[in-house]
Amino acid sequence: MAPAAAANLGYTPPDGGWGWAVVFGAFICIGFSYAFPKSLTIYFKAIQEYFSVSYSEIAWVSSIMLAAMYAGGPVSSILVNRYGSRPVVMLGGLMVGIAMVTASFGKSIMHIYLCVGVIGGFGLAFNLQPALTIIGTYFHVKRPLANGLAMTGSPVFLSTLAPLNQFLLDSFGWRGSFLILGSFTLNCCVAGALMRPVHKQIKPKPNAEPPKSNGPAHEKAATEDTHAQSAGLLAEQEQSRSSRSQGCASKFVDWSLFRHRGFMIYLVGNVIMFFGFFAPVVFLAPYAKHQGIDEYSAAFLLSILALVDMFVRPGTGLIANTKWIRPRIQYFFSLAVAYNGVCHLLCPLVPGYVGLVLYAVFFGVAFGMVSSLLFEVLMDLVGAHRFSTAVGLCTIIECGPVLLGPPISGYFHLRYTYNLKIQESLGSMRMRSGLSVRVEGEEEHVKMSQVDETADEADG
Repeated sequence: MAPAAAANLGYTPPDGGWGWAVVFGAFICIGFSYAFPKSLTIYFKAIQEYFSVSYSEIAWVSSIMLAAMYAGGPVSSILVNRYGSRPVVMLGGLMVGIAMVTASFGKSIMHIYLCVGVIGGFGLAFNLQPALTIIGTYFHVKRPLANGLAMTGSPVFLSTLAPLNQFLLDSFGWRGSFLILGSFTLNCCVAGALMRPVHKQIKPKPNAEPPKSNGPAHEKAATEDTHAQSAGLLAEQEQSRSSRSQGCASKFVDWSLFRHRGFMIYLVGNVIMFFGFFAPVVFLAPYAKHQGIDEYSAAFLLSILALVDMFVRPGTGLIANTKWIRPRIQYFFSLAVAYNGVCHLLCPLVPGYVGLVLYAVFFGVAFGMVSSLLFEVLMDLVGAHRFSTAVGLCTIIECGPVLLGPPISGYFHLRYTYNLKIQESLGSMRMRSGLSVRVEGEEEHVKMSQVDETADEADG
């Protein structure tokens, strides 16, 4: 069963062709958006020593950048609805490039906060939302596969940027590295240029026939009729423009989503999940060191996780695109989240380094599955025509958990040790899993209602 919301697009998505070039552009934009803030942590020690600040002060750079990226979601959605994905992505790439170049001349830590954190974060927001949105305009039948391939950009770029940043730091210092990274991020402008608007071909009505000429009198009457129709059409266009200007706010931000029960359940579940979703990634290496494992072996666990994640995301999209899974994609997503929670439940029980390697493999599978399906489920729920606004509203509300999640996790670590911290992440995951099952029931109800309405209109 295909998502019912496709009927609201008003055209048939091409499901291929230039759409694969768009997926490649989205792959680049999503890769930079998710991997760039994490990869900058390599420069923290050098910046900390240069400005003589504490580690907590320098750690705010990534937090502010991520928070700005999530908070900029609604602004990005409004711009996408007004101007389309291509110019917004190119603007975002330009903002990140300027932010990094300006930060390379920074004189204080506040300068880094403003340039890298605020300006760079908003630039990443203008990369992320349009890249996710335009996939839904090009794909319908193959949309899970397209989303899975685009989301693979995150682990690919993270595994690439981490060693690259270390090389740049050793060769050019943090200032020279920021200057070079600014030029790298301009590739988002090239990726944005690939995102041309989808060609929506309007087919003429089959019953429209050219009028037959029966002499000068008939031609005169036809001409007068044409003038009258043109005048009526112009009046309708003026009225349409007036109504559009009056409902500008409703057009750019679809507030009716807050009355969509399925969307609200999805949103609440995501807020709960994001409090602990990234915690294992942050605390896996420190937890391994806490168990007596050496520094390099502990860091290698993250490499294993990223490598598995890299292959699982497109694989999950391929599986979700099959005729057996596509109609039940909400259940598939719930299974992925529940599996994620089980991995965290078993983590404190695994013995030694081999056990942690197995945990990294299984968690990489779970993390990749959830990440691949996260936005596909939202698009399936609200439809591609409302996805831009929906993802913008989700990201600004998720900004709080993203910003507060790591400090709260650190508090649990200090008070209850790493073991309970991992189990706390499990609680968030399992709550999210239960809510996702309810989303499935609501989505099936919405789909059946829309199918019935379509059938009634066809019969009428």
